[in-house]
Amino acid sequence: MTKLRNLQEIINECKELSFDLNFTRAKKWKDAQAGRVIVGYMPIYFPREIIHAAGGLPVAIFGGGDRKQIIKGDAYYQSYICHIPRSIMELALDKHLDHFDGFIFPSICDVIRNLSGIFKQHKLGKFIKYMDFPQNFLPQIGGVFYQQEMQHVLHYIKEINGIEVSPEKLNHSIDLYNKNRQLIEYIYTVRQDYPWRLSIEDVYHIIRAGTVIPVEEHNALLEQVCEHIKQDIGTPQDKVKVVISGAFCEQPAIGLIRAIEEAGCYVVDDDYMLGSRMILKDIDTKAENPLEAIANAYITHSQYSSSIYDVHNPKEFRLAKIVKNRGADGVIFASASFCDPSLLDAPIFQNAFDKMGIRYISFQYSENINQFKVIKEQVGAFSDSIKLWEDEPVSVK
Repeated sequence: MTKLRNLQEIINECKELSFDLNFTRAKKWKDAQAGRVIVGYMPIYFPREIIHAAGGLPVAIFGGGDRKQIIKGDAYYQSYICHIPRSIMELALDKHLDHFDGFIFPSICDVIRNLSGIFKQHKLGKFIKYMDFPQNFLPQIGGVFYQQEMQHVLHYIKEINGIEVSPEKLNHSIDLYNKNRQLIEYIYTVRQDYPWRLSIEDVYHIIRAGTVIPVEEHNALLEQVCEHIKQDIGTPQDKVKVVISGAFCEQPAIGLIRAIEEAGCYVVDDDYMLGSRMILKDIDTKAENPLEAIANAYITHSQYSSSIYDVHNPKEFRLAKIVKNRGADGVIFASASFCDPSLLDAPIFQNAFDKMGIRYISFQYSENINQFKVIKEQVGAFSDSIKLWEDEPVSVK
């Protein structure tokens, strides 16, 4: 490993990268060599390996957050629709995405499906792909379907840069992203026992930076961060440990992420930027058919999500297992306003947790919210209740 950089310097760099709405680093990467393509993808998950293998840079588009005023985007969606498609439209209409060659819209919900149609109407990029993910988890059915969806994407990119993706290239890309997920999981494993070594706000910036830069560069940054948090740094505080669930698509403002820990909670697991952590185990890097390996990993080793229907593997028990494994004291259900997948799941989780004796609270947010007083008070009361009655399992609604 190269010389160890200052941790705060790394965090500051990641902050700048995370919220650069002009995607400056990606544009420089593309301009540096002929044949390179940038493919934007919307939350929550997309197999970035296939873009990398095809000579492209996969770049996540999470919207403008609280950094961009929405004016034009409001004309495209009703008031009872979540905020993220409006801010993504604002970015597109203000030409922040002009250097992107294509766009992937994973099957999150009907709103994102409609957003892909609006992008087609505006003829943005060289291709638009609404990518369906399998809801059938049999390899011979859902797995084959998923491989076909990935082949469509590779075909689109080949039409742009002429690159034929070989199994060797794909396996190399898979190896890089396996490493990326390993390093991210190491950070969460350290925070499980020593959450004061790196705040959840810093973790968020560090991981989000990896969605807009080449994976090789992000791996180098993550290795540096991991070296720092191996050390006994930071000061322990009297906080409870919680898991955040429901924020997998539209991202909360940084101020809200910070407010939760300031209110007395260490966030030891979350589904912010779920796509970077969607696959829970390494994907096979020696497969003759790497697309099949990616598909099998998704079917057998993917994280639960409100956008995935898996009747044989109920998500409430999967979330309860995360709570147990992380040693968390409770769960915070944080859903974007009008997020149908998350809000429809909430009663299922809450009914199950009432029976299991897992403490929880819930609130809704919007990506551009900048007033956190009420939520901070609610989270603070939740934290205090756990400290006062930690031996009595209760649910706070």
